[in-house]
Amino acid sequence: MTIWTQAVIEIPAKKPGFHLITEFIQSRVQGIERCEIGLLHLFIQHSSASLAINENADPDVRGDLQRHFEVLAPRNAPYYQHLLEGDDDMPAHIKSVLIGTGLTIPISQGRLALGTWQGVYLAEHRDHAGSRSVVATLQGTQKL
Repeated sequence: MTIWTQAVIEIPAKKPGFHLITEFIQSRVQGIERCEIGLLHLFIQHSSASLAINENADPDVRGDLQRHFEVLAPRNAPYYQHLLEGDDDMPAHIKSVLIGTGLTIPISQGRLALGTWQGVYLAEHRDHAGSRSVVATLQGTQKL
């Protein structure tokens, strides 16, 4: 039997940085535990935050990523023209374009089929962001 579900997952506001949300996402996708094989597509409905997959064990990785992206897309660059929403807004858009707004993750036996050291990140790029909405679409075959 085929499974198709879709829901919007609200992620509470976070400070700027890379936040592990793997278990938060998995616990909120209806029907994932019944999915033998499939795909979970995640899409963040914002232009100043991103989704990524990376290291889930050492928090130094998340800190290093944050520091690198602050250098890669600095605040107050003299060539920015989009300035109306604060000095963190244009860098947030650049980071979102570079990292991306969507992920597709395989599902195996009712779980995200991530590697041992992989986790799903919410990359928050704004200083004072609100909650973030992620559309989760699950497709697959149901366990018999």
